[in-house]
Amino acid sequence: MDNWYFLLNNPPLTPPAEVFAPTWGILYTTIIISFILYASKHTILNKSKGYVFFCLQILFNFLWSPAFFVMKNMLLALLIVIILDVLVFFNIREFYKVSKISGLILIPYMLWIIFATYLNLGFILLN
Repeated sequence: MDNWYFLLNNPPLTPPAEVFAPTWGILYTTIIISFILYASKHTILNKSKGYVFFCLQILFNFLWSPAFFVMKNMLLALLIVIILDVLVFFNIREFYKVSKISGLILIPYMLWIIFATYLNLGFILLN
């Protein structure tokens, strides 16, 4: 992050910058565990939709940071995170069909990106 982020007016409830790295470390660990549980589950159900939603949500997850921090395009970042919200919802739904624990493990991730959506919108409105 360059100084640009630190010069922005923060929405209420914005955590300190030091919170983001450990939180994402924990969330990425749970995302990987969820995927492993899903992939290793032997079932007669077709798992291809789950794989598609998983890959798409990972892609949109990784697109958000460059849009927000590199391009400094908060509106594009908001669009990306809204799509991410939808993709993670469908990812949870598909994983849950095959492995309940695999779907449930993703709920904290979903809550965090909903919070990120709020923050992203707040940055737009305040800056």
